[in-house]
Amino acid sequence: MDLRLQRRVRAHQRGLPHLKLPTVTTYHPAPATTHGPHGAGSLEGRCFLSILDFEPADLEHALALSATLKRDRPLGKEAPTSAALQGTYVALLFEKPSLRTRSTFEIAIRELGGNFIVPSADVALGKRESLADVGRCLERWVAGAVVRTYEQSRLTDLALATTSFRVINALSNEEHPCQALADCLTLKERWGDPRGRTVTFVGDGNNVATSFAQAAVMLGIHVRVASPDGCDLPPGIDGDIARVARFGAELTRFRDPVAAVSGADAVYTDVWTSMGREAEVAERRRLFAPYQVNDALMAHAGKDACFLHCLPAHRGEEVTDSVLDSPASAVFDQAENRLHTQKALLVMLFED
Repeated sequence: MDLRLQRRVRAHQRGLPHLKLPTVTTYHPAPATTHGPHGAGSLEGRCFLSILDFEPADLEHALALSATLKRDRPLGKEAPTSAALQGTYVALLFEKPSLRTRSTFEIAIRELGGNFIVPSADVALGKRESLADVGRCLERWVAGAVVRTYEQSRLTDLALATTSFRVINALSNEEHPCQALADCLTLKERWGDPRGRTVTFVGDGNNVATSFAQAAVMLGIHVRVASPDGCDLPPGIDGDIARVARFGAELTRFRDPVAAVSGADAVYTDVWTSMGREAEVAERRRLFAPYQVNDALMAHAGKDACFLHCLPAHRGEEVTDSVLDSPASAVFDQAENRLHTQKALLVMLFED
């Protein structure tokens, strides 16, 4: 985290005397070979393209700030952060459909006193001109962009084309870090200290699984991932996990969902077919059928295990109604917490 961002964070802490936050450490970017060009120092402290842009202390700070913003939301205009983004414009660039992500970012920006623009998807992300030219134009008008797109490289290209433009990854094919923030807040609300807990992700080793694993091990949570052959987490994630894991947290892979879920404190799943892979629906239904989260599978989890899903859910496919609607389900807490964690992220990146 660069000095400007540290000053903003500490100034914000001084304005919230009731909030006790961990000390924010200096950010040491991963080598470029670990996370591609996104490890470049030119993006340091001004972009959130991956959970790996956070050190563990940064994640702890974001979650503590999220909890405070959630508590203070009923104060409305009297909340200490109600003018945190006053005079700030943010572009919302969405190439993929969204309910939770777009709604919560729009609400978050407004509740922080900011404004947003939503350029047409036909012109926003390089369809008529290069991503670099889009970024250089937007940088003259707005402070940054929340981007939901396809390849992760598009986010990096947009950010690298600018000098002070903030870019937030609202979902890419490879990562979904904003969802991971909400997941972690939800688990901390349920458990308090999550160290030593175990969460099993059942299904495709996709963007949601990737970002969750990266964030969870920073909090000391053991992560198990059960997926069929050919649907594993991306290659190279093990090195990232080893670098950021704390308190002995480990990532373990399984083929057998029952073995993976056994004794787990939470079970997480996502759709079997991600956006852009609709042509594979029939084959993926066949492949993932043994990985459905149902009452029989949940019976192997710990006694008080909760259920997680980023939504939207395909009921009757990756999860049954009986699990999704059960008292153990935390899915709508996750959805709510998208708002609070994204507000915290906006404050950390944009507040002067």
